[in-house]
Amino acid sequence: MEQLHPSDPSRIGGHRLLGRLGAGGMGVVYLGRTDDGALAAVKVIRAEYAEESDFRARFRREAEIAAEVESPWAVRITGADPDAPEPWLATSFVAGPSLAEAVSAHGPLPLRAVRILGKALAKALQVMHAQGLVHRDVKPGNVLLGMDRPRLIDFGIARGGEHTALTSADAVLGTPGFLPPEQAEGRPAEPSGDVFSLGCLLAYAATGRLPFGAGTVEAVLYRTVHDEPDLGPELLADPELTALLRTCLAKHPDIRPTAAALDEALVEDTPGEGTDWLPDPVVATIAERAAALLGLPGIEETVADPEAAPAPGGTGPASSRRRFLQIAAGAVLAIGGGTAGWLALREDEKPKGTAATAARAWVIGVQADLSGPQKAAGIAQERGVRLAVDAFNSRKDKPFTLTVATADDAGGADRSAAAATSLISDPDVLAVIGPTGNATVTPCLELYGEAALPLLTVSALASAFSVADRRSFFQVSPISFIQGSALGRQLARERGVSRLGVLCDRDGDVEGWQAILHATRTIAGYVPGATVHPRVVPRGTQDLSPVVTDMLAHGVDAFFYTGTPQGAARTATLLAAAGYRGHRAADYAVMGPEFLAAAGPAAEGWQFVAPYTGPEAPETAELARAHQAAYGTPPGIWTAEAYDAAGLVIDRLVTAARGGGRPARADLLTALAEGSYRGLTKEYAFGKDRTVKDNAYFLHQVEGGRIRYVGPVAPAAAG
Repeated sequence: MEQLHPSDPSRIGGHRLLGRLGAGGMGVVYLGRTDDGALAAVKVIRAEYAEESDFRARFRREAEIAAEVESPWAVRITGADPDAPEPWLATSFVAGPSLAEAVSAHGPLPLRAVRILGKALAKALQVMHAQGLVHRDVKPGNVLLGMDRPRLIDFGIARGGEHTALTSADAVLGTPGFLPPEQAEGRPAEPSGDVFSLGCLLAYAATGRLPFGAGTVEAVLYRTVHDEPDLGPELLADPELTALLRTCLAKHPDIRPTAAALDEALVEDTPGEGTDWLPDPVVATIAERAAALLGLPGIEETVADPEAAPAPGGTGPASSRRRFLQIAAGAVLAIGGGTAGWLALREDEKPKGTAATAARAWVIGVQADLSGPQKAAGIAQERGVRLAVDAFNSRKDKPFTLTVATADDAGGADRSAAAATSLISDPDVLAVIGPTGNATVTPCLELYGEAALPLLTVSALASAFSVADRRSFFQVSPISFIQGSALGRQLARERGVSRLGVLCDRDGDVEGWQAILHATRTIAGYVPGATVHPRVVPRGTQDLSPVVTDMLAHGVDAFFYTGTPQGAARTATLLAAAGYRGHRAADYAVMGPEFLAAAGPAAEGWQFVAPYTGPEAPETAELARAHQAAYGTPPGIWTAEAYDAAGLVIDRLVTAARGGGRPARADLLTALAEGSYRGLTKEYAFGKDRTVKDNAYFLHQVEGGRIRYVGPVAPAAAG
């Protein structure tokens, strides 16, 4: 939770505001407390949206729908004012992680817990459907695991049947990966669609994977409509639950059970007042969230309402606060808070002195592989961030001083969530650079998104990371498959290129396959009249000689390989033995020391285009000197790009400091998405999907047994 801004109100509709839970383009969500000590999440819409009559009508209907849902398994609306200058809606506050956070951090739930969760959510949907309402966005991020029970939240896109006119006819509402086929095809949402979404949610809870796979939104929606779900061995271990979920995931709505029938079919007991149905690590996370209530901040005066600050003694808000703390402390003790919980209570009731009000630090975090297979890239990026921070701190006119915090995920998906949590839990961390590799992104995206903590990766450049929460995620280098078109632009400089041979070794990853596809589709746009001879070899193929011989027989005068460093080395050796002297290029992800060692002299002359510059780039010469002075070595790959990413964050922080002090994480998130920033290597600006707009690539070539930086690839022509 972030502190209130000076411009924030102090009270809204009987709620004393304690801090900001999140912010976005539509408005702000505050943590509020009523005079009797009850906590609420207060959602306030920005004034410019309130001026739109159709939006106000939708918001009014949202409040009405939420008020109609009375179920212990759904959050309860506690207040609303659709007619206020800035409309607001308050719901009961649940101090627990979302299901998405829990699975990302701790892995799939046991099957008994999946059954119990399914029964609870089916009961919540039962109430909605009985009132003629459809939720339309049942997903793990909209399920909170509270200290007493799970709850379904966010009725913001729920609509009754007679109110469908408020939604445009061609809008697809919901989340791909959990969206029923009929909604994916634009047909009206029905209660059976919520059951389909619940089936997807339960499959995700049991396996940690989406039943219709990952990838681009279009690919996920296509598989949802046309393919059968992949429920995996975890669910197949329970044939009864598997059969039930397959029925929920039926393509035709009429085949699916109703929410009431699903409730009846799930024979596990509904969770009672407690968390004993959940794994211990998840319970510990819930306990931490509940314990955090004991450390709620002192109430800050704001410009909007300075006279509303609580009295230091007597009755009113301060005494209500003590009552709330007593309630919260008892709750923490009930789930194991013990002495630590009471110590937190005692600490919270101390007079606010200099230690409590001291200036907070300004910290940039780094989540990286610092000890695993990509540690060279991870360490290079950490050093780039530190050099950017050192350069800023050396300025005489700096408005604040920065520090760096690191979290090593060792390149492992199983360690990513813990690394992210360690940075997120430090309230002074304002942005994070990382992670290093694709594998460590998906497990932490939900966590950073929920915390509204900006996450800027320079080297994890897959085109899609499941359909996880990307609201905090920026990719500051172009996604990797776009190297296919950059290769085409580079080939346009070569003389005599007319037939491109492309070899896709499926031992590589999907990004290499997509780069091949991109190259074949775009080459003719850069090399007029060029043709392509593509070949694919199955996984595990060691002997590449037949396919290389075939490609040479078809007269290829340029060659592009994607796969593995070992496969690239075998290909280079075969081409060298055949006396081939045409243009030879490979996926940048496989070009490095391993390729050079395995290929030997056959590596000479090979090229690749990459989204990084490298230590020899003249535009980063000053950074190279600083790195040599600080670490005694030249900078590594990705150092300059990490330096630029940190520079972008610093630039936005300096602007915020001029405007009135340290920004909240969510405000920095908004600022990073706007405008542009000129770094050492290129101009940085982001599209709506928060990938970098400028697809700048750089040419590298093997010369004298080492990889040498050549220069930037010509940019694509405008239009």
